[in-house]
Amino acid sequence: MESSLAAISLLLFSLFSMVYTSTIGVQYISKLLQIQERERAPPSFQVAAARGVLHRLLPSHSSAFEFRIISKEKCGGEGACFIINNLPSSYKSGAPEILISGVTGVEVLAGLHWYLKYWCGSHISWQKTGGAQLFSIPPFGSLPRVQDGGILVQRPIPWNYYQNAVTSSYTFAWWDWERWEQEIDWMALQGINLPLAFTGQETIWRKVFQKFNITNSDLDDFFGGPAFLAWSRMGNLHGFESNKSQFNARWGGPLPESWFDGQLTLQKKILARMYELGMTPVLPAFSGNVPAAFKDMFPSAKITRLGNWFSVKRNPKWCCTYLLDATDPLFIEIGRTFIEEQLKEYGRTSHIYNCDTFDENTPPVDDPGYISSLGAAIFSGMQSGDDNAMWLMQALLHSVPLGKLVVLDLYAEVKPIWISSEQFYGVPYIWKVIVASLLSLYLTDSHLCMLHNFAGNIEMYGILDAIASGPIEALTSENSTMVGIGMSMEGIEQNPIVYDLMSEMAFQHKKVDVKAWIELYIARRYGRSYPLIRDAWNILYHTIYNCTDEAYDKNRDVIVAFPDVNPSLISSPLEMYPHYGKPTSRRAILREKTNAYEQPHLWYSTSEVIKALELFIASGKELSASNTYSYDLVDLTRQSLAKYANELFLKIIDAYKFKDVNKVTSLSQKFLDLVEDMDTLLACHDGFLLGPWLESAKQLAQNEEEEKQFEWNARTQITMWFDNTEEEASLLRDYGNKYWSGLLRDYYGPRAAIYFKILIESVENGEDFRLHKWRREWIKLTNNWQSSRKLFPVKSSGNAVSISRSLYNKYLRSE
Repeated sequence: MESSLAAISLLLFSLFSMVYTSTIGVQYISKLLQIQERERAPPSFQVAAARGVLHRLLPSHSSAFEFRIISKEKCGGEGACFIINNLPSSYKSGAPEILISGVTGVEVLAGLHWYLKYWCGSHISWQKTGGAQLFSIPPFGSLPRVQDGGILVQRPIPWNYYQNAVTSSYTFAWWDWERWEQEIDWMALQGINLPLAFTGQETIWRKVFQKFNITNSDLDDFFGGPAFLAWSRMGNLHGFESNKSQFNARWGGPLPESWFDGQLTLQKKILARMYELGMTPVLPAFSGNVPAAFKDMFPSAKITRLGNWFSVKRNPKWCCTYLLDATDPLFIEIGRTFIEEQLKEYGRTSHIYNCDTFDENTPPVDDPGYISSLGAAIFSGMQSGDDNAMWLMQALLHSVPLGKLVVLDLYAEVKPIWISSEQFYGVPYIWKVIVASLLSLYLTDSHLCMLHNFAGNIEMYGILDAIASGPIEALTSENSTMVGIGMSMEGIEQNPIVYDLMSEMAFQHKKVDVKAWIELYIARRYGRSYPLIRDAWNILYHTIYNCTDEAYDKNRDVIVAFPDVNPSLISSPLEMYPHYGKPTSRRAILREKTNAYEQPHLWYSTSEVIKALELFIASGKELSASNTYSYDLVDLTRQSLAKYANELFLKIIDAYKFKDVNKVTSLSQKFLDLVEDMDTLLACHDGFLLGPWLESAKQLAQNEEEEKQFEWNARTQITMWFDNTEEEASLLRDYGNKYWSGLLRDYYGPRAAIYFKILIESVENGEDFRLHKWRREWIKLTNNWQSSRKLFPVKSSGNAVSISRSLYNKYLRSE
């Protein structure tokens, strides 16, 4: 541990002589920053909120730290900062040892996290990805002292953005206040100060549309079910206007009254805590989407029906929502009413709003002028309700005044747009990682972001070098308009190393030496450095976490995204992987879903990763009690077996082509055995269980009927969705796939078994593969599974080390 601390000292030397780096973009938003500073919660509120986080995180040390809110002037520049100082030694028992000061409660907690990381060797992650490693922290009374002059770390840019419009459904759909409180704690410790706050907006929309004589029952088909609200908010889908007794006929709706009440109460708690910590929550705004009843209530209004959004056969009962024209006088009136209603309900705002009219939708007119006028109308609606409104969005519009628009560079770690657009043509932006990739958040001032993850899929993936350098390149580029950095993943609770590094970049002024950083990460995550683990992570850094082919993190492994094609179309690995991960959006991904095989993506040597797995397993005796190690071991074993399954599937197809029924039969059984074994593996850690997802959905229900509805929503989102016919699967099938114990054994395995049964029958009978029979049977299996009420464990079972070792020997070990 001493060598690790020495390395930390060398790293810190380069980190803590930091000066604020202003950009042109920051100048554009300076007025809003001043307003937000004046309206911030009183220092005593922020200190109390920060102390609450400390007590929940480390109750044994809740008196070891003193917190203090300071002005920006104490930071030595224009930007926010945190300062870590020693407190005078005291012989008084229970006296605080370390003083952490910050401009807001967020900076205070980011400073606490920095101290715990780099002086105490601790690690903080989501509970599902191993939780916090805190046993390395010395006892109260013996905390390490920092250098005599203290440590000052400034933010190079003001904002650290978090979330994606669909994270609210893929991850947050069933969260209660306890889970939200944990997430807000995590955000603050990571230095996140610009999170989306979209919960409960359906209640606000009801109040708004009531003012336009639209009844609550008129809105039943406007809102999706609890697991599909993100897409009804974006105008991608709506419910069927008839058969109102069937919740599955309207994307899981209608929403029960208890949902409206509960979610609004939850949103108020979320906002209150965010404001108490000094965060800047981003509220939604009106994008132009209106309920179907609106066209009947206002027959002279200019309303357009949008095109298809990935529904089977372009069925209008699922797709094709309604958009109010920007030139209609009702547009700005609704926009203003929505902002005013939020202000009335929540009591305050941070003045930043988010909406994207054509997020995964196609504009009805191919005319830049139309888009420009729509943007102007959307912003006018915001500004008429809030004079200080600023719009945060994913597209660049010149019809919005400079300094009033912030753009998210949504996939910045892979395809940074700030370069090709010459700093977004002067608009502030945010560099953003879409955990499903890195995103750039651009504000007519920009914000750079990381996307990194699609749909909450579980896939080890990342581009650590891009994360460690991309934001700095954007920040220090000539005439930079960057105002923030951010993470815009569609789903969280995966790849903790990626989020740990990306969060830290909000406080970095220079490119990070990733190899040295990983050395420290290992010591923090597992309590100390282990030689074999260090060697394993060196391999992972150069393979899994070095994805350099502009790939998306969209998991298409055979097990979780089984091919819905005739096996005769799969003739070689080249045909299986024809695009090698080129798509970078849901639209691009789903556009490929024709009769071609939905290829898994592979960008690294599987043999090298298996070597890393060997090293992880060899460390099991020393680390078996570590929750962080157990998570990483299960995840790495799962990753290796998943790629093995892809290869095994190809061998089955080859045997089918040679009409070798015995080989098809034996290899198919081996595949099914592998699925069962992987389910057993995943059951070893709480982060890979189906049960918690289903039970958290049911726990929000107020009666048995709601329980059935919510469970159906939860099951449907991660499998088929629901716009299928008897012989044609949803285009969104498997988009939200998950490697969860229970899901493999109960759904993915039986689905594969149907395919192999028909495959074997076709060889035995000398006939073509019966594709329509396969589709009828697996779609029926899926719809039955969606309506099932079977219970699944909510707690892990099994020894991760012994099971990983056993499966390695069974499937992966070289002879």
